[in-house]
Amino acid sequence: MRIVVIGGTGLIGSQVVRRLGEHGHDAVPASPNSGVNTVTGEGVKEVLQGADVLVDVSNSPSFADDDVLDFFTTATTNLTRAAAEAGVGHYVALSIVGADELPESGYLRAKVAQEELIRESGLTYSIIRATQFFEFAGAIANSATADGVVRLPHGGVQPVAASDVAAVVARTAATAPVGGVLEIGGPEEFTMDGWIRTVLARREDEREVVGDPEAEYFGTSLTGKQLVPNEGAQLQPTSLEDWFAAGN
Repeated sequence: MRIVVIGGTGLIGSQVVRRLGEHGHDAVPASPNSGVNTVTGEGVKEVLQGADVLVDVSNSPSFADDDVLDFFTTATTNLTRAAAEAGVGHYVALSIVGADELPESGYLRAKVAQEELIRESGLTYSIIRATQFFEFAGAIANSATADGVVRLPHGGVQPVAASDVAAVVARTAATAPVGGVLEIGGPEEFTMDGWIRTVLARREDEREVVGDPEAEYFGTSLTGKQLVPNEGAQLQPTSLEDWFAAGN
C-alpha cells in the first residue's frame, strides 16, 4: 500500500515510516521540509495522489492556545478535503487520551477539534488516543520548573514509549480501519509528579519535584485520572524500567 505519513520526520512519524517500509509498504514521509505544508496546503494534493492511507502524526510548532487551534483546524480541514478528492480509503490520526475531559487546556481543545473534523469528514478513519510519551518527561519537568522546583499535579498518568505508539500507528495504518477511537497507554499507572520524580532521579537531576494540587499541567488542573486510558484500552508492553534499560 501507498501510505502517506504527515509529520513523517518527527519522533513518531519517522518510526512509523520505517516500520511500514520494513513490511513492504510504500511509506512516504511528508513534512514542510519535503514540500508538504498542511497549513498553507502546499504539496498536499500532490502527495496524496494514489495514496491508500493517510497517517497524520503532525504537531503544531507553537503551543499557544490560538496558534495550536489554528494549526489543527486548518491542517485537518486541508487534509480531509484533499484525502476525499484523492479517494484515500483510510485516515489515521494520533490524538491524546483524555483530550475531551480537560477543556481548560488549549492544546487538548485543539485535539478535540481535530478529531471532530475527521469524524465529520465522511472519510473512513481511525483515531488513536495515546497517553503521554516517556520521551516527554524532560519537557514536562522543564515546563513546571520555577526557582529550581518542579511543581506538578498529583493526578494519574499512564505513560507509554514512543516506539510502542509508532508500532500501533503503523499496524493500524496497514490493517482495517477502526471506525472510531482506539486508546493506548503504557503498562503502569503513576501520579504525574511521581512519574517525573522517578525520571529525574534516574537522570541524577537534583531538582525537587513537589506534588501540588494547585499546579497545572499545560494549562489545566489534573486531580483525577483524566489522562489514564479507559477500560478496554490496548496497554503496551514497554515499562518505564524497560525504557530506562534501553538507554533512555
